[in-house]
Amino acid sequence: MAKLTQDELLAQFEGMTLIELSEFVKAFEEKFDVTAAAAAVAVAGPAGPAAAAPAEEEKDEFDVILTGAGDKKIQVIKVVRELTSLGLKEAKDLVDGAPKPVVEKVNKEAADKAKEALEGAGASVEVK
Repeated sequence: MAKLTQDELLAQFEGMTLIELSEFVKAFEEKFDVTAAAAAVAVAGPAGPAAAAPAEEEKDEFDVILTGAGDKKIQVIKVVRELTSLGLKEAKDLVDGAPKPVVEKVNKEAADKAKEALEGAGASVEVK
């Protein structure tokens, strides 16, 4: 098997949904017995109390959590498929398994659009 370059790997990750990337990170962590959060701390170096304060000032990544499907479950599944590019079964499983994240680590504007679309379909949604 040919070794992939960093650019080729990034191109592959670009085509993945957030849920797929999240699953990949979990599998990577298990396979190599590492934690992605620990790597970020190691790169940042030791942080004192002053370094922790700016992180709390303004949140720039949001998760949209589906808390309930409501009466129009089929419409909610359609919206979930549009937002995540999941297949029908995966989207149905996500809706049935609520509360579950639909989109993760997106900017405020994308989170608001996702929330509006899901609420328009009759779902109850929470943005964290």
